[in-house]
Amino acid sequence: MPRLPEDPDAALMLRFRAGEEAAFDALVEKFQAPVYNYILRHVGRAEDAEDLAQNVFVQVARSAPRYQPTARFTTWLFTIARNLCLNEYRRRGRHPLQSLEQAATDHPEAEPPQYADPSARPASETLIEQEFQSRVLAAIRRLPENQRSAVMLCRYEEMPYEEIAKVLGISLSATKSVLHRARETLKRELRDLLE
Repeated sequence: MPRLPEDPDAALMLRFRAGEEAAFDALVEKFQAPVYNYILRHVGRAEDAEDLAQNVFVQVARSAPRYQPTARFTTWLFTIARNLCLNEYRRRGRHPLQSLEQAATDHPEAEPPQYADPSARPASETLIEQEFQSRVLAAIRRLPENQRSAVMLCRYEEMPYEEIAKVLGISLSATKSVLHRARETLKRELRDLLE
């Protein structure tokens, strides 16, 4: 019997490759939210993120017969997610998104959605935190693609540098350099928030 990899997620993928549907369900259950959140931070629209996250798992299922655990499963999974995000950026370049303001003027009868504040914190504190997070995420989105992906994988997915290097397809030292440049750019752009 072949030795299973130490990575339990890769072991699940190998079980799925062998025909065990429950293993795929377990992978989707475990990684659906992290993949969705990663993509949402890249594309900024929930509908697009849902579609792309679903496409990630479709791609995982289609790739199962060829899957080889040469790297951690998460590295492989987030490489698929990153590539789909890049494809979405290219598509958007050909078909730019309509702004929310433009959509509102095109459809004035549409009611804006109302959301309840789930936190018990004061509204002013929540608004300040939301503004801070919004500005940080907007600054991250303006970074060059490699820097943006590296920061998101490091900060939000807590991926080690070695795995980030594999996802980006660059060396470990290049990954550290990319992250350093990204952090320097973010410090400059967010200087007023950090003071």
